[in-house]
Amino acid sequence: MKQNKLITHTLWAFGGGIAMGLTSAPLEAWYLAWVAIAPLWILIHRVPPNSSTIFAKQPWATLKNFWRRYQNPLIFSLAWGVGYQGLTLFWITGIHPMTWMGVPWFWSLCIAAIAWLIITIWGMGIPLLWTVGMILFRELSPAVSLGWTGKLRRLVYGTALWCVLEYLWSQGDLFWHFLAFSQSPHNLAILQLSKWSGFTTVSMVILLVNGCLAEFWIDFFSPSRKQTSAKLFLILGIIFFVGFHLLGWNILVTATTTTDQPAKIGIIQGNIPNDIKLYEEGTTGAIANYTKGYQTLAKDSPNLIITPETALPFKIEQVIGWSKFYQAIIAEKVPVVLGAFGTENKNFTNSLFTIGSQGEILSRYNKQQLVPLGEYIPFESIVGKFIDRLSPLDAHLVKGQNPVVINTPLGKATVAICYESAYPEHFRRQTVAGGTFIIISSNDAHYSPTMPAQHHALDVMQAIANSRWTVRASNTGYSGIISPTGQTIWKSQLNQYKTHTGTIYLDTYQNTYVNFGNWLVKLSVITILVFGIWPQLKIQIKHFSEE
Repeated sequence: MKQNKLITHTLWAFGGGIAMGLTSAPLEAWYLAWVAIAPLWILIHRVPPNSSTIFAKQPWATLKNFWRRYQNPLIFSLAWGVGYQGLTLFWITGIHPMTWMGVPWFWSLCIAAIAWLIITIWGMGIPLLWTVGMILFRELSPAVSLGWTGKLRRLVYGTALWCVLEYLWSQGDLFWHFLAFSQSPHNLAILQLSKWSGFTTVSMVILLVNGCLAEFWIDFFSPSRKQTSAKLFLILGIIFFVGFHLLGWNILVTATTTTDQPAKIGIIQGNIPNDIKLYEEGTTGAIANYTKGYQTLAKDSPNLIITPETALPFKIEQVIGWSKFYQAIIAEKVPVVLGAFGTENKNFTNSLFTIGSQGEILSRYNKQQLVPLGEYIPFESIVGKFIDRLSPLDAHLVKGQNPVVINTPLGKATVAICYESAYPEHFRRQTVAGGTFIIISSNDAHYSPTMPAQHHALDVMQAIANSRWTVRASNTGYSGIISPTGQTIWKSQLNQYKTHTGTIYLDTYQNTYVNFGNWLVKLSVITILVFGIWPQLKIQIKHFSEE
């Protein structure tokens, strides 16, 4: 019977994770995020109250006691993480088949499966460590279960803990999304809150609402039927959900353009499939498509033309001087941001080059957040000889050096290439240095259609958080133009050759998040100390003084 109950509860946790995964693009069932964490919150607090300490003199003995006592909640957290991360990140398997890169079909399948497992397991670390933290909170503060005030402390502590863990994960190379990602691109009202303290603001509200629903459920269905406490948390949950949405909606509807500096931007979506891109058919097609697109857009006299990541898969020295694309620049005299390869000593950089109307290189941006396994091998000195890189380049891709912010003929720009869309601090750092609009250049052709949909959702979030007009050029889509409040002004179709001219507005306004960064994470750390660690320290200090 106990085994059947464990299986049932594990499935409930897994279902909660699946529900959170369904919020991501392209399914975009954003409303499920407001209840999807509650099952895990409920299940990890079904363990009987503490009767004996888990702590021992030996660290290994402490871990052993912890596992014996709390293996069920830990299993639930892993099940939730598998459901959420596994579903959200399943697009990584779209890299299969890689036969066009010379990888045999079977080994291509193995590489795709291993890549999916690695990023899924890494993402599972957030709910796992959060569960450990919630368990320790109760171990160190046993009085929390005695009344609604203790449970209110648990609500605040649990929310702060998740926000801190999520932020720490975002500092690594395998990060893809905050919980806030679940609301993009449709729930624009709540996403406006990211102007306060980045994506953590939205994640915090989602945690608060889920925590309130969970505490309501725990009290309402407890043997003692704590109706007053249950009603309190239900009311709090409704207030949080409605109140923060109203605040966000007010920001959305009252937003005004703070600048009268319009700029006409051209976008070229060359639509060169990855399986031919680095071969003669692809390179010839790239030169033809991007030259034709540039000439077409030049007739509209845009101020700047944007191309995708590695639009021309050559070293910039091979483009400047002889290529038809460069000759078109000299003839038409319209500045362009060109995706190509740069060189750094003996290595390559994945770069964007701003080429002026006279054909001169005005600035260069080198991609900083390289894709693990795709563009570099983690711990390559140890495992590099055992793993073939997925990149077809003969040399290594490196980050290269960058100025603080990139100069363009329109002024300073915040710039990102592909995978960097997932990293909010990357954008804020450039915007606070003077970026007046955002350029995102990408190539998602080697993944399933889910990936470009999620990529667009990330770009919507970055536009809102930085209060900047955003222009995205992608090789096979989605390319687009996004307003500072997250409205998609224009969006291309997948796998189509497309050129587009649109108007954006340059802005120097810096919102609270851009000015002060993710201050909510710092507040969350203080909250964890005050609500989780300090009460236990007071107990230990009092116990020591009595002795």
